[in-house]
Amino acid sequence: SAPTLLFMVIVSQVPFVLTLYYSFQSWNLLRPENIRWIGFANYLRPFSDPDFLQILWNSLVLSISVVVVTFIGGMGFALLLNRPFWGRSLARTLLISPFLVMPVVTAVLWKNVLLNPAFGLSTFVLNSLGLPAVDWLAHFPMFSIIAIVSWQWTPFVMLILLAGLQSLPESTLEAANLDGATGWNLFRYIVLPHLERFIEIALLLEVLFVLNIFGEIFVVTTGGPGIATTNLPFEIYKEAFLRWNVSRAGAYGVIAVILANIIVVLFLRVLRNQNQPSV
Repeated sequence: SAPTLLFMVIVSQVPFVLTLYYSFQSWNLLRPENIRWIGFANYLRPFSDPDFLQILWNSLVLSISVVVVTFIGGMGFALLLNRPFWGRSLARTLLISPFLVMPVVTAVLWKNVLLNPAFGLSTFVLNSLGLPAVDWLAHFPMFSIIAIVSWQWTPFVMLILLAGLQSLPESTLEAANLDGATGWNLFRYIVLPHLERFIEIALLLEVLFVLNIFGEIFVVTTGGPGIATTNLPFEIYKEAFLRWNVSRAGAYGVIAVILANIIVVLFLRVLRNQNQPSV
């Protein structure tokens, strides 16, 4: 309806238009009276800054790694839960639970309970095996963030793929078994083609969400050491709320939107090319 459409335009597009307007200005809230038009300078400056290029690379590495890890893990758990076994309902509930935990709570749990180099669970396990403790957040910061985000988002992929598996008719599987399809051949030629649309939906939604990861980085590493785990959303936060540079933060936000659209378009093109039958 028209009121709903008008509400959506006001909520989503008006803030974006204001962001676009301020991105062409030079405006820092520490000096609010000094505001002037500078054109595309805020857009051109980041690409001559090695730190910004590293931040873009961090965003891509984090997003691609999480998508790959969660797809593999989600597919494995979905295939497991699609089989009948004792305690399947309890296992499904436990596997879903990480997705229901708030990102900040997840970050605090991993930082203080699992990865703490003094008393964390990882330290206890390594010491039990006669190995020295590892400060994961200091020596492997990006790996730690990928592990945390993957732990939280694997249930999301698992649920969508599990729904796809449960929609596969039993008669199709039985016919394939009668034709001699078992194991990998059954998965490759029957299950995987059936899951193509479900995989596309799961990964597309996940890409959009993972590109905006902020809470885990803010709580666990604060973008460090240095800028080792700083992604584009966290850099936007630093520009807007630490350096108070509204214009530069607006430009970074527009760049983030453009980058997300490019990744989504490339992602959909790859999936559609794979789904097209070869001649």
